[in-house]
Amino acid sequence: MVAPPERVFQAITDPRQLLKWWGQKGLYRCTEWETDLKPGGRWRSAGVNDSGTTFEVKGEYLEIDPPRLLVYTSLPSWVGDSKSTVRWELTSAPGGTLVKIRHSGLAGKPEAFESYRGGWPRVLACAQSFLERSETVETRQSVSKA
Repeated sequence: MVAPPERVFQAITDPRQLLKWWGQKGLYRCTEWETDLKPGGRWRSAGVNDSGTTFEVKGEYLEIDPPRLLVYTSLPSWVGDSKSTVRWELTSAPGGTLVKIRHSGLAGKPEAFESYRGGWPRVLACAQSFLERSETVETRQSVSKA
């Protein structure tokens, strides 16, 4: 991403910014985002999909090392008992930041795996359009997978 790690870290941890970019018109939109950004702190997002069905994802922060590392658990409402772990690694690179996401804990949970498989490329593309062009859920026309 063409932004320094500090800026990327802000975009993935600040609830006001997350509400602006996390989602895609015609698919889903987050309407609430709460964070207690500290190890052991809780986070929660809620929203609505394009058919009007509400959803919630919540978890706990496990590791936080700004602006390099963010690790948290994730428990989405739409796939039952599928608690998993998401790890964001941000590394300074020429012209910006290399972002690596590892989503673990989905072995033996095919429904959860399928739900996330196409989602992370979309999330990264949404974040990239927000950081590089200030596009939001409302102003972004579409995203191409990063």
